[in-house]
Amino acid sequence: MGLFDRLKKGLQKTSKVLNTDVRDLFRAGEILTDEHLAQFERRLVESDMGVTASMEIVEELRKKHRGRTVDVDAIWETVREKLKALLKGEEDVQWDVNDPLSALNLAEEGPTVILVAGVNGVGKTTSIAKLANLFTKSGKKVVLAAGDTFRAAAVEQLRMWSERIGCDIVTKPSGTDPASVAYSGCERALETGADIVIIDTAGRLQTQKNLMLELEKIHRVISKKIPGGPHESLLVLDATTGQNGIVQAEQFSGIINSTGLILAKLDGTAKGGVVVAIRQKMGIPVKYVGVGEQIDDLQLFDPDSFAEALVAE
Repeated sequence: MGLFDRLKKGLQKTSKVLNTDVRDLFRAGEILTDEHLAQFERRLVESDMGVTASMEIVEELRKKHRGRTVDVDAIWETVREKLKALLKGEEDVQWDVNDPLSALNLAEEGPTVILVAGVNGVGKTTSIAKLANLFTKSGKKVVLAAGDTFRAAAVEQLRMWSERIGCDIVTKPSGTDPASVAYSGCERALETGADIVIIDTAGRLQTQKNLMLELEKIHRVISKKIPGGPHESLLVLDATTGQNGIVQAEQFSGIINSTGLILAKLDGTAKGGVVVAIRQKMGIPVKYVGVGEQIDDLQLFDPDSFAEALVAE
């Protein structure tokens, strides 16, 4: 199955809802009215696309199609193009679809350090494994640092993934200071000539102050050991949580100074529109999406392909 086909399959629940809505609301030969548009806006909001994005899409339809005979294909084309623009953001962010690492700020010299954060249960550990697999398949030497030391299961899960992928891993006993694990991971990468260090962090929310202090300490020890690090701070969100994902993004983003998002579990939701809402509200680019449960099911985020898959029949 090709990349677009996997993305399309992952988004089929959302696209089915949207296609059903369009067929129900916009009938060929009828005149497109404000009532039709108001109903469609409600459906978009229900797909968790967010009020602001939904309003912008409907306003585009209003400008181009209101008062005219319904042309379903033309309506879809307008929705598709507006979605692409919203997903690229004001910066017009788009990655090289032929290079799965093009979304990342890789160090010019020495190891690239990638910090990964997210609330427990969002798919953080699995996303780290998928990211490590992506690097390994691209010929990069990877070191994992199991910094979620407050969850023994997370460390063990990451260890099992490292064995399966064939990459190095640094672990320490349960309860160890996560900054110590981050430091050791950077040290191992320098010693072994690794290209990439991926550092897991605690997924508990406890208090923002404690989390802030912990992550600030991790940032300090990383930059001390590897100047310029971390080069990426990625936030993992569970797409099935819908609008709650935006709340999580807001809570974590400022704390880790997030440079991008990984959206996990996109294949299990009819709320795929949340990607549009998060991109617009947070102003943080989506870099990767998880479109399945297999190790290869982490895909570079391409706004054009995503918009096409979101409205595919």
